[in-house]
Formats: sequence, structure tokens, C-alpha cells
Amino acid sequence: MAEPARRVLLVTGGSRGIGAAVARQAARAGWDVAVNCRVDVAAAAQVAAEVQAAGQRAQVVPADVADEAAVEAMFRAVDAGLGPVTALVNNAGTVDVAARVEDMRAERLARMWGMHLTGSLLCAREAIRRMAPRHGGSGGAIVNLSSAAARVGSPGLYLDYSMAKAAIDHFTTGLAREVAADGIRVNAVRPGIIDTAIHARHGHAERVAATAAQLIPMRRLGTADEVAAAVVWLLSADAAYVTGALLDVAGGR
Repeated sequence: MAEPARRVLLVTGGSRGIGAAVARQAARAGWDVAVNCRVDVAAAAQVAAEVQAAGQRAQVVPADVADEAAVEAMFRAVDAGLGPVTALVNNAGTVDVAARVEDMRAERLARMWGMHLTGSLLCAREAIRRMAPRHGGSGGAIVNLSSAAARVGSPGLYLDYSMAKAAIDHFTTGLAREVAADGIRVNAVRPGIIDTAIHARHGHAERVAATAAQLIPMRRLGTADEVAAAVVWLLSADAAYVTGALLDVAGGR
């Protein structure tokens, strides 16, 4: 299957970690990349500069993906700057401090659902409005970032996060079937415990490092680049007959 002549990828949460790794690897594979961030524009601009250094066009598009008006404005900005998206990576996400369910409050849950669930659905909606033939598109690909936590539950740590990621799995399966006839493929990658700054920002760095030896059959943490490689493959023509897949990148866990 031939790749489209003009490939425009939007990566949400693309300023660091897995999102930044996806942007860099996608650029090397020939994608123009719109790098979304919520607040760290400087970090997003550095990723965009790396995309441009790889010979591709890049654009920084700040937006809170849980805000419908902001998502709509972000996609319009990409339309004007790079052209309509032909691929979307729903990567924006967060964890919170470790907590048991009995100590969780509604504000924490609203933040978790907003970024992971509302954000993923709104971004997918806007992407489909550009990819589907009935809207003038010619198909495309969406990759959602789920997590191995969707399978294991993260008890005593962030059960709310694992619930959100389990919903992403369900969303991936259902949306893949809904838009398959439109030539839009929808898949998810489920990373295991990955060595990124997200854990340190929420005080989990020591626990995460200890987990590698105890729970991961490969006895090490994964890297953002290893996850990104799976994402970029799912975006590519090499995965042309793959949709509705939940691909674990979790070291055997």
C-alpha cells in the first residue's frame, strides 16, 4: 500500500517523553508533525526544531485537549499551517500522586477523565472530520496511547489512571469498527513501565525503578523510543491491514 503524498501527523502531549519520541521518529519516516502541548511551549518548540532538522515541516500547537473549543482551534491551526491531518496520535495524559480509592476526590477524577477520555475522543472526532471520504478526506490512521495498567489495575497507586486506560482500549476497539469502511485505521499501543519523567514528576521514580526487577520479565524499564517505534509502525503502510489492535510494549508484563 502506497503512502499518501502529503502526510501530516498531530501528536498530542508531544513536548516530552513518548510523544516527543513519536514526533522525532515520525519525522525520520517522512511525516510533517504538529506538536501539541498544554503549557510547555518551549519544550514543544525544541521537538519541532528536531522535526525540522530531519527535513520535515513542524508546527507547535498549544491546547488543552480536554477543552472542546481549544481542540477545534488546534485542528484549524494545523489545517492552516501544515494541511489537514492524515494521522493522529492521542498521547496526552497524566498520572497523579499515589492514592487508594478511598482517598480519591472528584477533582482528581475529572482531571483524569478529561485529559485521557474527553481529549482522546474530541481529537479523534476532529481527525475523522478531516480523514473520512464523506468530509473530503482519503482515510488515515489514529493511534491511542493506552497502558499495560489497563490490564493490571495499578492497585494502591493510581487505579483511576488504569480505569481511564481500560476505557481507551474499549474506545479503540469500537472506533476502529466504526470508521474502518472510511479507510481510517484505529489502534492502540499499551506501554508497560517506561523510563520517562512522568513518574518522577509525581513522586514515583523509586517505586518504578524497583518494579523493573520484581514484575517485568525482561528485568528492565522500557524506553520512549521503543514505544514510539511501535506507534510509528502502526501509522505506516506496513500496518495497512491492522485495525482495532491493542499492541503491548511492556517487556512481557
